Amino acid sequence: MDGAPDDAFIQIQDEVRQHFGWAHEDDAKSAVALLSACENHPHADAFGWSRTARNATLERIRGVLTTADSVVLVGAAAQRKELDRSWPAGTVFVAADGAVGACLDLVMPACVVTDLDGGEHLDAAVSRGVPLFVHAHGDNLSTWARLLRAWSSNPPQLVLTHQCRNPIEGMLNPGGFTDGDRAACLMRWLGVEEEKVIFVGYSTDRVGPWSGTTDPVRKLEKLAWMATVLDLVSPKWRTGGGDVPSPDSTKDLETQA
Repeated sequence: MDGAPDDAFIQIQDEVRQHFGWAHEDDAKSAVALLSACENHPHADAFGWSRTARNATLERIRGVLTTADSVVLVGAAAQRKELDRSWPAGTVFVAADGAVGACLDLVMPACVVTDLDGGEHLDAAVSRGVPLFVHAHGDNLSTWARLLRAWSSNPPQLVLTHQCRNPIEGMLNPGGFTDGDRAACLMRWLGVEEEKVIFVGYSTDRVGPWSGTTDPVRKLEKLAWMATVLDLVSPKWRTGGGDVPSPDSTKDLETQA
């Protein structure tokens, strides 16, 4: 469970840290602490947070995604009307953090890839039993600690990810920087065929409505790095990837975040 991406993806993570002035040590501290918090939780087995349970969750999701006919990655710029359509049987959805809010009540995601900025939309996903790929980085240690406590009454199934140079047994580093490009990296890491992946709501020129509270200028910088990663994973992301069926409804269901 400690597989790492190609060196090119690790290098980008280092370049991102250098660009924003972040310390690798802070990322490592958060990752190791998250791993310990899950594995040493007094109810780790009952919650499904033990390493054995997390491995089982990972393999179950891998099976769902790799056998799907299409995997739709839903990014922060998604509009609900884009998802309000008749999707072919065999279509599976993966949401990037708060973009799960664009999905709920329309399609049920197989999982959410998140560094826990998604707020109420993430809480709604947890309440419905959607598994989470929870990411640790230097700026979210207090956030994941708070949410693990908050979710203890209805614990979600978890898989843990990090962005450190060296492998961490019990966690994944599939590559990526933002939740959106990390979701694409995760598909590659899990073995989902590139031609099966469809991108909905991926934009680099505006902050999507499902993004968490953020500095818009800084967010656009992050989206530029997202594009760098996505160009390595699947250059087709700029045109949406696979074939997207035409909407069967013209009703505007776009929701404000």
